[in-house]
Amino acid sequence: MRRKPPAGAVTKAPEGLPSAIIENWEWHDRAACQDVNPELFFAAESERGLRKRAREVLAKSLCGTCPVRRQCAEHALTVGEMYGVWGGITEEEREPALHGRHH
Repeated sequence: MRRKPPAGAVTKAPEGLPSAIIENWEWHDRAACQDVNPELFFAAESERGLRKRAREVLAKSLCGTCPVRRQCAEHALTVGEMYGVWGGITEEEREPALHGRHH
């Protein structure tokens, strides 16, 4: 399954506007998670506690083998991904960086 930018993603900004947030999504084609069920990276609504932490540890271990981990983490921070494990960083770990941008 080949992944594409999220629906509605801006790939080219109209004239006079800042450059697009998603300038290059090609890194995703080399991601270790490319053929992995996305549920490994995103919590179900009812998931809590040990089950959530165990899933995150598995997701982060796969991220640790990924050749584009840095690009993935940068993407999550740049676009403000609020959910899931991206580049080995959980939503809770990204939260301080995301809140820091709003102040």
